[in-house]
Amino acid sequence: MSKTAFLFPGQGAQHVGMGKQLAADFPAAKALFEKANEVLGFDLAELCFEGPQEKLDQTDISQPALFVCSFAALEKLKAENPDAVENCAIAAGLSLGEYTALTFAGAMSFEDGLRVVRKRGEAMQAAADQADSSMVSALLLDEEKVNEVVAKTNESGRIWIANYLCPGNTVLSGEKAACETAATLIEAAGGKPIPLSVAGAFHTEIMQPAVAGLTEVLASVEIRSPRIPVVSNVDAAIHSDPDEIRSLLVEQVQNPVLWEKSVRFMLAEGVEQFYEIGPGKVLKGLMRRIDRKANCDVVNDS
Repeated sequence: MSKTAFLFPGQGAQHVGMGKQLAADFPAAKALFEKANEVLGFDLAELCFEGPQEKLDQTDISQPALFVCSFAALEKLKAENPDAVENCAIAAGLSLGEYTALTFAGAMSFEDGLRVVRKRGEAMQAAADQADSSMVSALLLDEEKVNEVVAKTNESGRIWIANYLCPGNTVLSGEKAACETAATLIEAAGGKPIPLSVAGAFHTEIMQPAVAGLTEVLASVEIRSPRIPVVSNVDAAIHSDPDEIRSLLVEQVQNPVLWEKSVRFMLAEGVEQFYEIGPGKVLKGLMRRIDRKANCDVVNDS
């Protein structure tokens, strides 16, 4: 049997209608939304199913929404291919998705994981509100050229690499004016800049104000050693010590996401079958750019 890995999406994958069909088709998925509404104290299901999109895009809403919708998709896989769930050997998630992966792996309960991601979203939104910042994707450029763009941009404004997604797809994050300058430089270098619709400069030191709140909520929940390995965004390695996991999750909000390196680590560990579980299919697209031979199935509403 081929070695299986589960991948969970991050912020940006949210869309109106997500989870609606899952809740209709699978009672266990519907129960997750009911539990989420109870934990959060508002109707998350209605926001996911009916929108509006601008509300769903808010960081403090999109993070718990994606967390719950990914678990709803997991219920679909449990019903249709229980062996895949039983035999999952390793997991990872992009940014927010790392919390989903850890919760799936038993490091946190569903309820605690949901409380943490809600607080994380609130803390990141508050940090973003304190600075005029943004993010921009640099497509079609290699790492050396992206580093040159960052170096030139830093002469006039603060900017960092926030996500190493796949070859030819790197995300920059920083002050809004710096992101605009970087976009011009990306184009001049032969790349394609894509401004992202996000609240602020995630995965940079601009998120420092979010650290205290995130540290506090992580300290308030029980974190256990995961039952299967979970690859950390921060160093693309596996960690089992609960205190180390807490520390890395706090670091993650200010440090770049090493997604390509994480996927290559899993491939080197012998993973042959990947499942992207949750809204969208961004991770499958990234997988094609990292290793065309790797098989990645998508599990969501469709």
